[in-house]
Amino acid sequence: MNLDNNIGFIGLGNVGFNIANRILKDNYNLFINDLDPLKGKKLISNGAIWCDDYERISEKSSIIITCLPSPKIVKNVIEGKNGLINYINKDHLWIEMSTTDENEMKRLSKLLEIKKAQVLESPITGGQHRAESGNISILVSGKRKNFDRAFRLLSTIGHEILYCGNIGNASTLKVVTNFLASTNLVSLGEALMVCKK
Repeated sequence: MNLDNNIGFIGLGNVGFNIANRILKDNYNLFINDLDPLKGKKLISNGAIWCDDYERISEKSSIIITCLPSPKIVKNVIEGKNGLINYINKDHLWIEMSTTDENEMKRLSKLLEIKKAQVLESPITGGQHRAESGNISILVSGKRKNFDRAFRLLSTIGHEILYCGNIGNASTLKVVTNFLASTNLVSLGEALMVCKK
């Protein structure tokens, strides 16, 4: 049995739910958790298994994905009371898919590597609709062997996968893409206003 068919997923917001659903549709065994159990209801009806805590997620999964709203929440999931850091070990690969802080990602990755776990930083770009269709872009940083281990799973989640080298690079690139998207949106608004006038 390929243990990497067992995927833990923490964070079932608009984007996270759609990513988790893509994984489930590709016949992985999916173990899910969120602060709001109702967010997992549809996934459970399609075959996902709810886990009440991070200990059970760690027991059932070899790859654990987090997709969370902020660096503070990522920190709480990893280091908080009964956080993942208490249960993760050398058999685990943690894939962090939130938009987080470069320095914080480096710090957390070092803590998990002390536990002999593998780490990938993999923020996504493209929005909820592209996450739903599997056409999202994924920026990936970490050791190449970890990237190779995760590639099949990442290919299920997204269409364009860019390997960015060392931990921290993907977070920086994600912030830059957000900046570019915001700048283009403002420019478009100004151009339309000129047309209106």
